[in-house]
Amino acid sequence: MEQLSYSAFSADLHQRHVGERVPLQVSIEVTRRCPLECLHCYNNLPMGDLEAKQRELTKEEHFRVLDELVEMGCFWILYTGGEIFARKDFLEIYTYAKQKGFLVTLFTNGTIINEQIADYLAEWPPFAIEITLYGRTRETYEALTAIPGSYDRCLRGIGLLRERGLPLKLKTVATSINKHEVSAMRRFAEEELGVEFKMDGQINPRIDCSQSPLAVRLTPEDVVALDMSAPKGMSEYRRLAKHDLENPPNLAQIDTVYHCGGGMSGFAINAYGEMGICVISQQETFSVREVGVRKVWEDSLLRLRARKRTRVTKCIQCRIQSLCGMCPANGEMESGDRESPVEFLCHVAHLRAAAVGVEIPAHGECEFCAGGGQHDDMMESARRIANKEIDVESWVRPQAILPILGNSSAASGCGNCGH
Repeated sequence: MEQLSYSAFSADLHQRHVGERVPLQVSIEVTRRCPLECLHCYNNLPMGDLEAKQRELTKEEHFRVLDELVEMGCFWILYTGGEIFARKDFLEIYTYAKQKGFLVTLFTNGTIINEQIADYLAEWPPFAIEITLYGRTRETYEALTAIPGSYDRCLRGIGLLRERGLPLKLKTVATSINKHEVSAMRRFAEEELGVEFKMDGQINPRIDCSQSPLAVRLTPEDVVALDMSAPKGMSEYRRLAKHDLENPPNLAQIDTVYHCGGGMSGFAINAYGEMGICVISQQETFSVREVGVRKVWEDSLLRLRARKRTRVTKCIQCRIQSLCGMCPANGEMESGDRESPVEFLCHVAHLRAAAVGVEIPAHGECEFCAGGGQHDDMMESARRIANKEIDVESWVRPQAILPILGNSSAASGCGNCGH
């Protein structure tokens, strides 16, 4: 049988269980500690953060969570961090999940993977392992991770997994530091290694409210230029836009704040045992330590998922939602307001549509629609992208890394936490 991708399989499962509200897939953050200090990261903490380590769910608590998830009908687990292998007991947690029959996906940066870990994973293979590659050269990779030697350790981890035939995928977060090497990273993955490669240009503020990651966020034009440079990028966004325009606006059909699968077909548990809609939504979470997973799922998370929206925004009638990626968690992280549109995402969505030649129906007061204050500039940018006047292959490394805001309250502004 052809192996479905994680996202395609998840969507299929969600359709089969409409109305049943079964947590088929759960993301579990085992730690926020990480050996890297990536400039764009939304949640990483130092490896030696003892306070964070002491707050983390214990191994036994992870076992109890997995026991409950089996009883609740879940069968797909994503383990993420921080860096999952920062926990010395992670393989014990992972093994318990495998023994329970879960399909398991692992997100890692690969830098801690050694022969022993690779051999163990070969014996107990996961459904998929996704490693984030931050550059194709040592200089660029370590400019973003801020840790000397991390590039070589990452490549070593990739090599060890490949030697053992494990189901590996590579991905990157495109930033102003590494954008000139995205194409080279794609070629390395697809042509040299023969593995799937994904690129994401979305960067969020940190969950502790610091805006520091935004200092390396790409411009909307750069994001879309990279999108369209990918194989089938243009045709895929044209297909998504066509589908949207042939159907009523999705958000107009519902009256709740949330419109994703979070709280319906899945949820996330953070490193400290708090359940939320997803891994990036930390504004409102509920401790499973105190009452258990099922109780939170059936009570607190259900009430959160059913919360009605309080106002109409330009997103409600938007007809290109598949090009956007906007969700309440993005609004929460960007401004502390789940119902507020994120202008960066709106800009990117309109630029994607314009670059593939799609006319966007008016959907309220929008700066990027016809008559809006940024429409003409956006259309000129789309013209440059469509005509391939922006050559991503000719991009060169930045001469100097931009000054990065510190991860302190002085750099914050989202207002969604007390840090």
